[in-house]
Amino acid sequence: MRCPKCKNLDTKVIDSRITEDWKSIRRRRECEKCEARFTTFERMEFVNFLVTKNNWEKEMYDRTKLQRSILKSFNKRNMDIDKIEQMINDLESEWASNKKWITSKRIWKDILHKLKDIDDVAYIRFASIYHNFENVENFMKFIKSEFDN
Repeated sequence: MRCPKCKNLDTKVIDSRITEDWKSIRRRRECEKCEARFTTFERMEFVNFLVTKNNWEKEMYDRTKLQRSILKSFNKRNMDIDKIEQMINDLESEWASNKKWITSKRIWKDILHKLKDIDDVAYIRFASIYHNFENVENFMKFIKSEFDN
């Protein structure tokens, strides 16, 4: 495992724990060169399905791409990375349970639904990309409709 600080390849595992959902292993590591500490997660790769986009183009599901877009919505926000990982794990299990493909629209809707329970600001940021608002008025109407209930 490469050290994120000095890029050295020699690191050692200090602590390993199985996560609460039993689907991944959390490892605490230390670089043998600069002594920086960092955490890695190892999880079994079990998700294998196609995503159908709006233009009917298909591509393989990419967890990294999904994580990146979710983490962008949490930019400069306090976030519980374990909670986000658990959310993605739960959704992947649901999506892959009996399907060989899923629409990108369904993925976005499911993520929006879950984000609303985690962080309102991240939810609004993610929704702004999903809904692709044409102007501020439409964006404000959406916010008002979501939080006036």
